[in-house]
Amino acid sequence: MNAFLGIMIPFIGTTAGAACVFFMRKNIGQNLQKALLGFAAGVMVAAALWSLLIPSIEASAEMGVWSFLPAAVGFAGGVAFLLVMDWLVPHLHLDHNKPEGRKSSLSKSTMLVLAVTLHNIPEGMAVGVVFAGMLSADSNVTLASALALSTGIAIQNFPEGAVISMPIKNQGMSKSRAFILGMLSGVVEPAAAFITVMLSSHIIPALPYLLSFAAGAMIYVVVEELIPEASEGEHSNIGTIGFAAGFLIMMILDVALG
Repeated sequence: MNAFLGIMIPFIGTTAGAACVFFMRKNIGQNLQKALLGFAAGVMVAAALWSLLIPSIEASAEMGVWSFLPAAVGFAGGVAFLLVMDWLVPHLHLDHNKPEGRKSSLSKSTMLVLAVTLHNIPEGMAVGVVFAGMLSADSNVTLASALALSTGIAIQNFPEGAVISMPIKNQGMSKSRAFILGMLSGVVEPAAAFITVMLSSHIIPALPYLLSFAAGAMIYVVVEELIPEASEGEHSNIGTIGFAAGFLIMMILDVALG
């Protein structure tokens, strides 16, 4: 039951953020959007370090000086996975008119949702991996540390839900449909997490690799998407301040709860 609730926390964050479409009349201001994107980047970097990479190295401690190897291999695999997905899946980033990925006739709204869905995949995997580790007697992952990661991602998902639903509404779509699309962009997280937990008996031996795989995919999203979008135009320091705030909050959560 604890695992089920923990896995659903990030999705609740996305849903709550998407619900802003019912309470906010105008689109999110550019400066606020920069701050939110920077905040999301800070949370993801801190989560990748404290909740994924460090536990990956600690889980391989018996390898001695080679304990970095599973973390390095998994990290590289995560970056490669998102690189391929970025190339294959048609998607559109915020404030951009040119889609990325393979050519497609999909609507702009659909490709905006796909862009968010792409970087929700590693977040869902990360939550699933830590909860799979928590359920295993052979792992040092605790419920507190798993909840810290889940809560940190939920905090990051709240502004993300708003950032995706508000522009869709302002394109002429109804509030209810914009809310549903914003919410659906986060469905992939619990789906990926549940699949990961269901395969936990096979996952535990590869836990160090999977933890760092999720970390690599998350760092790819931060460097390729979040930081550039938070730094565009004037007042790029707003995104930097948001990054620092997100990093600090996630670090505190992980250390205090973990």
